Amino acid sequence: MPGESKRPGGPPPNPRLVILDLRISTLCCKGKVMESKWAEENLQTIRTLMERSAVYRLALAPIMLYAGTLGTAAATVGLLFHLNAMRAFCTLWVATAALAAGGAFLIARRQALKDQERFWTPPTRRVAQALSPALTAGAIVSVLFFFGADDESFTSWLAFFWILFYGCAIHAAGFFMPRGFKLFGWMLIAGASGFFGVLIVAHASLNLNAHWLMGGCFGALHLAYGAYLYLTERGKPAA
Repeated sequence: MPGESKRPGGPPPNPRLVILDLRISTLCCKGKVMESKWAEENLQTIRTLMERSAVYRLALAPIMLYAGTLGTAAATVGLLFHLNAMRAFCTLWVATAALAAGGAFLIARRQALKDQERFWTPPTRRVAQALSPALTAGAIVSVLFFFGADDESFTSWLAFFWILFYGCAIHAAGFFMPRGFKLFGWMLIAGASGFFGVLIVAHASLNLNAHWLMGGCFGALHLAYGAYLYLTERGKPAA
């Protein structure tokens, strides 16, 4: 019949197999197009991050100074009012973290509006995705300690987990931020690991108020890094 192809010396091809071959070919073509678009989006994101690296570094300075001020204030409040019970300790520092996150969001948004750019860009989404796993783990640990640990001595362990997960989050976001941001994450991870060793060796005799540890990491260290960013950026000539 016209339009029907026959292979010499054999039966005609099965129409179902022909349709299946066509569908597989179509899916392969679509997959290649999607991979090409995905690669193009990744390249564009990386290019944007590299171009905006100096801006992100400049925006980090007020965020770090703001977070460090909050951390220092929270540690001072905890020490003065003896908020050493687990629930009081947890409530104070979770509230401080919420204020720090909200303030960081407003500062970053103000910087974006000042530069006449969209705030929720692909690079911003990448940074948020990098931060999310470790911060989520920290939130889960907070809930477990809040409801399951009444002993005051457990506040040091909670502080250790918070600093460790926060350092991991900062390090993960450092792949999309200035190089110093990743180093800052390593400093937090190293500090938490060292403190963990101290807890293991001298836990019974250690009489360290966890507010000092939190104030040192989330207060003094953030203030120092924010001051470093501010002074180094201020000393650079404007592009």
